[in-house]
Amino acid sequence: MIALVAALVLQSGTAPLDPIGEMIASQSPDARDAAVIAAPAPSEPVQGCAGDFAEGALLICNYGPGSQVSLGGVTAEADGSGWTVIGIPRDAPDELRFTVAAAGERIDRMQPIAQREFAIQRIEGVPQSTVTPDASTLPRRQREYAQKQAAFATRWDGFGFLAGFIRPAEGITTGVYGSQRIYNGTPGNPHWGMDWANEPGTPVIAPAAGRVILAEPDMYYEGGLVFLDHGHGVVSCFLHMSAVHVAVGDQVEQGELIGEIGAGGRATGPHLDWRVKFQNDFYVDPALLLELDPAELHPVE
Repeated sequence: MIALVAALVLQSGTAPLDPIGEMIASQSPDARDAAVIAAPAPSEPVQGCAGDFAEGALLICNYGPGSQVSLGGVTAEADGSGWTVIGIPRDAPDELRFTVAAAGERIDRMQPIAQREFAIQRIEGVPQSTVTPDASTLPRRQREYAQKQAAFATRWDGFGFLAGFIRPAEGITTGVYGSQRIYNGTPGNPHWGMDWANEPGTPVIAPAAGRVILAEPDMYYEGGLVFLDHGHGVVSCFLHMSAVHVAVGDQVEQGELIGEIGAGGRATGPHLDWRVKFQNDFYVDPALLLELDPAELHPVE
């Protein structure tokens, strides 16, 4: 696995970051959100990025309040505590321009991006109705698509990502990010998540703290589906669950039960598909998030 890239140092004279739209927008953070909305202040000024400069990776950076970080065509502006999050697409080139503008100082360089080999998976014997949806289901699929997009379009001001990520379920790994599946000889889109197969009812927990922005027990494609916003445009998606134990607006902590593994929607068997979307733009690799250690940017004294 690609090694964690060391923090990039910026010298600075100043030291000190798929319709339920109305329902979601009407829910303001309550007292339960306070502990997560307040960003932990670094014990000492630590500037740089934690994460891998690799296809499908997520970078967590802190160059101070007001800083702006860009990598290729992705730009993020720091919040009042200096935190920014940048994602790298699966098909990124082998080099991207990396810039940081902060406190009158600037980094501007071409950053190598580690290229990865993604597996090809051939799956035969899948019912054709699963590969090609029946036309009669189109209204439902369109309605659910709009519902998902309304959820993705929301933004939560929390910092759940700062504690890092843990595995959301136990099971046998049956699918990985970036792989392409060929169903009955027909190529499909790349797989955007990580799959773990296990018995129906196996617990699914929150990999990091966040706010629930979508919770549905029976979606056409996904079966039981939950979106969990970790802040800064980082949203976990949990697919094919047999039970959903949270509701829109719930604040959950890392490790809290959110659902159970199932085989709902267009699943070929009981499993959890965990996907992580960045800024409603593209998906990053959950496996790399499990290795991400933001603590290097806010060490404990």
